[in-house]
Amino acid sequence: MPGLFDMTTTLPTLHDLQALFSARHSCRAFLPDPLPKPLIQEILSCAQRVPSWCNAQPWKLTITSDEETERLRQALMAAVQNGGHSPDLAFPTAYEEEYKTRRRECGRALYEAVGVKKGDRAASARQMMENFSLFGAPHCAVLSTPVALGGYGAMDCGGFVAGFTLAAQAAGVATIPQAAVASYAPLLHELLDIPQDRQILCAISFGYGDPDHPANGFRTSRAPLPEFTEFRD
Repeated sequence: MPGLFDMTTTLPTLHDLQALFSARHSCRAFLPDPLPKPLIQEILSCAQRVPSWCNAQPWKLTITSDEETERLRQALMAAVQNGGHSPDLAFPTAYEEEYKTRRRECGRALYEAVGVKKGDRAASARQMMENFSLFGAPHCAVLSTPVALGGYGAMDCGGFVAGFTLAAQAAGVATIPQAAVASYAPLLHELLDIPQDRQILCAISFGYGDPDHPANGFRTSRAPLPEFTEFRD
């Protein structure tokens, strides 16, 4: 498949990986065109090479296309209107210090990109609802892990999310991991027949990104090394 790394070729350099990591971003507006299933399968095959505790590979994905994506989209938007959410994995109790600052900077950059003025609650609510319309993506992958594996299963699945988004980027496919979708876990369990012994962690909406949409015109920053690294020599 063009664009994906072939294990028979020369290994990519660190520079190659830096370029791939830098190109990846959370896409917030998609084109409606569906992806060929072989391309999705190859992205998944690449992503599953990420490490996991004892090689448990706890991730399972329920992936929607076509009418199933639209069914999910409509169900989510209706659920939001009815109010109340219930994630399987508890949301953070608070964002403090640098985490709060980074979260605010991301939100501010998005609102500036799409023209939401500070204090315009109606406009910010409309933008929030884009989460539940899956940003117009033609596909959505709902990711779950066995409840019995606890935090280690969730940690392993975090690695899979990174692997999936990077493999997709290498294939020219845009992605956005979404906790908001997983906040309606009971709906997802019922609608997608996901067993109760599996904990829904997040969704990944994906497809071809809309390069002309203003929501895709900004990029988040990354902290400098001293903010997250301590060397002990």
